[in-house]
Amino acid sequence: MTQKDKEEALRLLTEEQLPIVAAASDLHKTAKQVVPGDGNADAEVMFIGEAPGAKEDETGKPFMGAAGKFLNELLGSIGLQREDIFIANCIKHRPPENRDPLPEEITAYAPWLQRQIDIIDPKIIVTLGRFSMEFVLGPGFSISKIHGQAQSIARASLPAGRQVVMPMYHPAAALYSGKLRPVLLADFQKIPKAIELIKNPPKMETSTEGSKEADLQQRLL
Repeated sequence: MTQKDKEEALRLLTEEQLPIVAAASDLHKTAKQVVPGDGNADAEVMFIGEAPGAKEDETGKPFMGAAGKFLNELLGSIGLQREDIFIANCIKHRPPENRDPLPEEITAYAPWLQRQIDIIDPKIIVTLGRFSMEFVLGPGFSISKIHGQAQSIARASLPAGRQVVMPMYHPAAALYSGKLRPVLLADFQKIPKAIELIKNPPKMETSTEGSKEADLQQRLL
């Protein structure tokens, strides 16, 4: 699809999903507006966060508060702007009092986010925080152990059948714990390198998925 085709597909997806999530969840009743996502519909990098906060609820765009300002700083450190990437959340309406999303709420919005991923078709997905990490990778992972490490998951719609995912701490975590700022900055430096390796994969004698992932991880160190 062209970028315009993807933009139209995302617009239609929002129209389609709004009544569906309204029937499955009450979050829309306390939110001011929906926050479907924002950015380049043809982006190579897609960021996935948790849920809208107060600023996002007011503007209708994700990551507009203090965490968003730090995200912009992180993007700038690798030569990117918000216009270069697409960013969405697991949840499209703000939970009351900024509480954590409930499992049934993530389930209600899951088809919406999955369709966004399929439409945008990014070369790499960067998850921000544990909720989006678990959505993409499944349960059983610890963000403190795998942050900044490239993961490979099955995705049948891709020619290679695999999707590269890089879990990272949520920018808001660095606002509460200053020691995570350099960690996030270091992890972000791996994104351009990962994209280059995806575009121009090195020739390998073996072709198992485990060896490919290990090689990609080693080259990012």
